Amino acid sequence: MKQFRNPVLGAIRLMAATLFLGVSVAHAQDATSADSLNSIQSIAANNEPGGKVVITVALKSAPAGQPAAFAINTPPRIVFDFPNTENGMGKSTQEFGEGDLRSANIVQAGNRTRLVVNLAQMLGYESRVDGNNLLITLQRKEAGNVAAPAHFAEMKSGVQQKHSLRDIDFHRGKNGEGRVQIDLSDTDIGIDIKQQGRLLLVDFLHTSLPRNLQRKLDVTDFGTPVQLVDAYAQGENVHLSIEPKGDWEYSAYQADNKFIIDVKTVVEDPNKLVKGNQPGYAGEKLTLNFQNISTREALSVIADFTGLNMVISDTVSGNLTLRLKDVPWDQALDIILQSKGLDMRKNGNVIQVAPREEIASKEKLDFASRQEIGDLEPLRTESFQLSYAKALDIANLLKNKDTGLLSKRGSSVSDLRTNTLFVQDTPTRLEEVRTFVKQLDVPVRQVMIEARFVEAGETFNQTLGGRLSYTGPGSTVAGGGFAGPAGNRAALSTTSLLPGAGSVTGGMTLNLFNAAATKVLTLELNASELDGTTKNIASPRVVTGDKTPATIESGVEVPYLQATSSGATSVAFKKAVLGLTVTPQITPDDHVGMKLSVSQDTVGNIYSGVPSINTKKVDTQVLVDNGGTVVIGGVYTQDATDSKEQIPLLGDIPILGWLFKTDTIVKAKKELLVFITPKIVKESMGMN
Repeated sequence: MKQFRNPVLGAIRLMAATLFLGVSVAHAQDATSADSLNSIQSIAANNEPGGKVVITVALKSAPAGQPAAFAINTPPRIVFDFPNTENGMGKSTQEFGEGDLRSANIVQAGNRTRLVVNLAQMLGYESRVDGNNLLITLQRKEAGNVAAPAHFAEMKSGVQQKHSLRDIDFHRGKNGEGRVQIDLSDTDIGIDIKQQGRLLLVDFLHTSLPRNLQRKLDVTDFGTPVQLVDAYAQGENVHLSIEPKGDWEYSAYQADNKFIIDVKTVVEDPNKLVKGNQPGYAGEKLTLNFQNISTREALSVIADFTGLNMVISDTVSGNLTLRLKDVPWDQALDIILQSKGLDMRKNGNVIQVAPREEIASKEKLDFASRQEIGDLEPLRTESFQLSYAKALDIANLLKNKDTGLLSKRGSSVSDLRTNTLFVQDTPTRLEEVRTFVKQLDVPVRQVMIEARFVEAGETFNQTLGGRLSYTGPGSTVAGGGFAGPAGNRAALSTTSLLPGAGSVTGGMTLNLFNAAATKVLTLELNASELDGTTKNIASPRVVTGDKTPATIESGVEVPYLQATSSGATSVAFKKAVLGLTVTPQITPDDHVGMKLSVSQDTVGNIYSGVPSINTKKVDTQVLVDNGGTVVIGGVYTQDATDSKEQIPLLGDIPILGWLFKTDTIVKAKKELLVFITPKIVKESMGMN
């Protein structure tokens, strides 16, 4: 029986599948006229000798090159993207009946048209341009043969420039998929994709690879299907090998100079009748019109339609009336089971059908039997030589009743000297323990923390004042004494000193004395200004494991005497250090969360022989990109002092008062800044 498809529903399903697979559809370019667009006029399919099927896509004019293409295994389909092309067929779905070729969907989005070829099973394919036609040759893959490469992007004809790859990056997507992102030098690079065994191979044609990108990336720790990404030069091309694990599928797309491949796990429901990751019913459509037919015969009709083996319990009885039109067969089977109170269990290509209570009772009996076997099953002992984890920690986890890994008769012990774990339990439970130990006995990811402590300070000191003094026989008058007969002599001297950058001091002295120099009147004027900047930098580094705290300290321990209970004295110490305590946590998307504690201690005043410690401390928690830098502002202090020394009363005289006083202004500013840079260290990739 032929599968029936509604064109509108087919187009909707196609667009939903396209969004689900993460394949980008480019939007229409602005100011593009309809006359400049190519268009798809018709699609036809013919059988050729050797089991080949050739699809002919006729266009209004010759395409500029082969369209970008990629294949999807689940469900099996091949996708072609035609840029600057519209759908001129007047319909979005076309049915075929040629071998494994089912149908084709044509969806236009802006000035780009996507052709999706739906298959019964995955086939190898090749495409070439013949005049105004694109010829797609489908052929069943033979055992042991390598799938033909899919030309994702063709090189533009006449372009002889040498291309290159700028960067290869890997990270985990939001839904757990592995994402490989390649930065291209330009958009004209030819790209071929093919699946070979359990590998996904990508070739970049006529492209060079910088030496720093020729490496293997072990990405097992990311928790995605991808285990290894290997890039190397191969002749004039660059070869990229992606090694996933388990059941997987991929999607690829290019946006400007970025080529992105997403690899995700295909999770199959063992009871799902039709394989695939699409929700809902996805079986071949059928039409049933039965009047008062027995339930067993209705189930046999579906078994004949699907080719599945069906075992029907003897307790299944009764009749039913069905009238279904264009309903997926898995939905029709579900309707029959629900209407008659039946249930089914699928094992491979065999379906067992029985009343719901019978299946539940059988499963309950099987579970009780397994429990009884577990109680009687002989115990075995197995040893695990651990490489990274501590055997004692794993043993404690196994003993924890919340994990439920050991049976009530199981036990676990550890040997500290050899770091070996010994587990005694039933063979079934030991298999679960092996998986548990394998997941936990992995190296802890390392983080290198680079810290820069910068203490900046500014000081300003200004002094301005004068001094008047008199010296005579047997007496000295300072700060205002004045005497002297006529005929005295005068001497004037000035001094200027540049003690250092940013500071100037100077003074002037005037002496008036008699001929015998027994009476001297001295006037001193002093002025000084000091303006300086200081900067102290410390740059410690430390490497620590994920979620493992690390501490850096630099400073002194100040000794002091303290009394003991016996009355004697002993020497004790107090720390005055510059310290950093950090606990990093690596996120799945390669960010680093850090819990930070920064302190700067200095020695303060001494009270009764015991020194006090001046403390500056900052506690915070931040999230930083791998290799990024976060700035933590410390304590900002500012001191200002304005002092004055003068002779009482004389210093208050306007103008002349400067001869009897000295003003001093002192200003000081200090600030501590801490720069933290975390870098994730990977054994196979070096330092990120």
